[in-house]
Amino acid sequence: MNSNDTYVLAIDLGTSGPKSALVSLSGEVAATAFEETPVILIPGGGAEQDPGCWWKTITSTAKKAIDTAKIPADRIAAVSVTSQWSGTVAVDRSGNHLMNAIIWMDSRGADVLKEEMRGLFKFEGYPIGSLISWLKLTGGAPAKSGKDPMAHIYWIRKYCSDVYRNTYKFLEPKDYINLRLTGKFASTFDTILMHWVCDNRDPNNVRYSDKLLKIAGIERDKLPDLIRAVDILGPLKNDVAEQLGLKQGTPVIGGTPDVPSAAVGSGAVKDYEGHLYIGTSSWICTHVPFKKTDMFHAIGSFPSPIPGRYLVLTEQECAGKCLMWLRDNLLYHKDELLHEENLPDIYKILDKIVARTPAGANNVMFTPWLYGERTPVEDHHIRSSLFNLSLENTREDIARAVFEGVAMNQRWLLMYEEKFMKRPFAHLNFIGGGANSDIWSQIIADVTNRKIRQVADPLYANARGATFLAGIALGLMSTDDISQGTKIKAEYTPNPAHRKIYDELFAEYLNLYTIHKKVCARVNTRTVDSCAPTLQAN
Repeated sequence: MNSNDTYVLAIDLGTSGPKSALVSLSGEVAATAFEETPVILIPGGGAEQDPGCWWKTITSTAKKAIDTAKIPADRIAAVSVTSQWSGTVAVDRSGNHLMNAIIWMDSRGADVLKEEMRGLFKFEGYPIGSLISWLKLTGGAPAKSGKDPMAHIYWIRKYCSDVYRNTYKFLEPKDYINLRLTGKFASTFDTILMHWVCDNRDPNNVRYSDKLLKIAGIERDKLPDLIRAVDILGPLKNDVAEQLGLKQGTPVIGGTPDVPSAAVGSGAVKDYEGHLYIGTSSWICTHVPFKKTDMFHAIGSFPSPIPGRYLVLTEQECAGKCLMWLRDNLLYHKDELLHEENLPDIYKILDKIVARTPAGANNVMFTPWLYGERTPVEDHHIRSSLFNLSLENTREDIARAVFEGVAMNQRWLLMYEEKFMKRPFAHLNFIGGGANSDIWSQIIADVTNRKIRQVADPLYANARGATFLAGIALGLMSTDDISQGTKIKAEYTPNPAHRKIYDELFAEYLNLYTIHKKVCARVNTRTVDSCAPTLQAN
């Protein structure tokens, strides 16, 4: 079967909404469609989305992509889902969601998690005995920020007891979409990681650990069975196939969350090849041939969706979201100062403004911690700042500082990830919406002092990753095919004239975190709200 003639319906459920695409096994996108889904922010650290809205927009975008591509159904070989990670959907036996999905941004479970972390002897806030077991069996531990499914489940159990009692399975967002596609309750070896109840020392045989389940106090029956990301979960349900215009019996792949799918779709699939993603959040990830953990900086290597491989996982909480904040809250905030009926393409305008503004933003600094941070510090209290503003500074300086601040955080993360690998990156493949910006690519190269390779069509890296995994599952391609088929649009090398500026500003960037963390911890003490406003009728 020719890779150019065989397509996969790749469904990429991001935080901002689903992108459905018809992608060939050679990585060519035939058609795509996107719709927004709102994020519900709740005082006290809550962040939710409506799973019913997910499904409605997924079926809508999938149908649009299929109709636009006009590819015969017999050439669409599979459906493969990738999605936002570290979320929790409580469903009953019939697969109905019992409340809004608690997504990766939600930190309401932090205090409940802290209550569960009992023990006379503690290290970094964890009981020593439990921590040793977590590190030995999983390579990590639950995030103290409360943003992992374990904390979500604790919060539901404490504040939504009826929901907890009626829950048949707690599912990740990807697994909920797969349930709607196939009627089957399941998760994958890589997806289940953030629950921290599995022994993943053998990436080919990840399984629930009775010991970790007991430590966590979570019932095994409320968690799904496990398969590999490249296993076929089952056939598409007949009614869904008919709704979408696909062939009955079309296989649905186990699939993987956004970070692992991006790693595959970036083309950086060989050991020690890394990729940088900038979307709403950001990360730098790479495959490595070993299992290891740096718990002090929230870095570890965990099962990859590619069988038998390990993937270093890291995350920056807000990246592209910082530009959205700049656009919506500062430049085009909807108040009496906004007169335009139709906003211009603000991101292209920002690129032009930033490109003509001097490196270093005339000493204005921005820290991108708008919703806390995950790596290389786990700190859900820390918040952003615009530092060193004066009467002479303009919004051009502020715009440049936002671009540079995100890059500074990437350098901070890179510092520890390269130490973790015991070698520097030769280059980073750049994907996600941020990779559409030439000036941001150059700034990141200058700030990190690393070559940045801008992947062609970077917005479709997740969809390509989901497609390539389907190709592996169907026995139609290998990992070598992935790396050989990745197209690079441009390469950016560091500008030596900017080295001194960015080295000095980076030192001050680190100082800003040290100075601000205690203040933010005092100011941003969390409170827990009730569950009532989040309940939804099915």
